[in-house]
Amino acid sequence: MEDSNSQGYWKATLALLTRILIIWFAVSFGAGILFADALNGIHLGGYPLGFWFAQQGSIYIFVALIFYYAKKMGDIDRQFDVHED
Repeated sequence: MEDSNSQGYWKATLALLTRILIIWFAVSFGAGILFADALNGIHLGGYPLGFWFAQQGSIYIFVALIFYYAKKMGDIDRQFDVHED
């Protein structure tokens, strides 16, 4: 891979990772800890929403992030022609 092409590839990869880590932080730390008291006023399935995010919701979001990462990383690989056949 050419130097300018490899720089673009890593820039796109790091941008994707940054977005995913921001979402991961917002869900795990933000919804589960920082905003738990505010979210506890809302109930989901009989449980306060802050508790639900800390125990269940963050897991669903993390699994969704794994699939999102795999899809977007495949798109980036095809864009920079480093994909596997």
